[in-house]
Amino acid sequence: MSRFYNLLSLPVSMGWRHVLFANWPVAPEVVAAHLPDSLSVDTFDGQAWLSAVPFTNVAVRPAGGPQRMGFRLPELNLRTYVTHDGEPGVYFFSLDAQGVFGVVGARLFHHLPYYYARISLTAEADRIKFSSRRVHPGARPVRFHATYGPTGEQFRADPDSLEAFLTERYRYYTEALSGELRYAAVSHEPWPLTEASVEWGENGLFRANGFADPASDPVYLYSPGVDTVASGSKRIE
Repeated sequence: MSRFYNLLSLPVSMGWRHVLFANWPVAPEVVAAHLPDSLSVDTFDGQAWLSAVPFTNVAVRPAGGPQRMGFRLPELNLRTYVTHDGEPGVYFFSLDAQGVFGVVGARLFHHLPYYYARISLTAEADRIKFSSRRVHPGARPVRFHATYGPTGEQFRADPDSLEAFLTERYRYYTEALSGELRYAAVSHEPWPLTEASVEWGENGLFRANGFADPASDPVYLYSPGVDTVASGSKRIE
């Protein structure tokens, strides 16, 4: 069993493709009420942010393994931006994914709040149609439907910009069932970004995670994707 655990806890290579960052500014105290005590809300110009991020993982495999052994994993997450001892990162409120084994492995060995969902992602020209329905036993139902795509010229975010704040994050934090705070490091090239347009069908992510639907205007960003390596889950000393 220990050998199996070690295998699933290894760093993971994957590609993130057809990524939408749909971002809403909210009051910091709204986010803080939903975070572990050991994490602090990270803000930009005094605002906290909630982001819905649909995309697909491709060639998911142990780091260093050949791409042909990888699998595809469509995903949808709701996240915010945090710091711990001054180290910025992402905190996930929920992650919905298509693959049963990927969901189980991520929950058990990476301490991430994954839920099994039925997800469809199709790309036609520059428009991505994404549909997700959570079917995880015992979990709150979530439906999400959006069509999105790039607009304008591709760019790399300036280091001190809102776009960099929302996308250039190289660590995520998780809380184990024991209450222990953990993290994983993520490495990739800077995101290639464009502005994005979105046509909404349904978005139940906020209510399922205890938030009201934000009344603020969202900021949309799109990326064709990056290749990345995420470390195994590590305990914060």
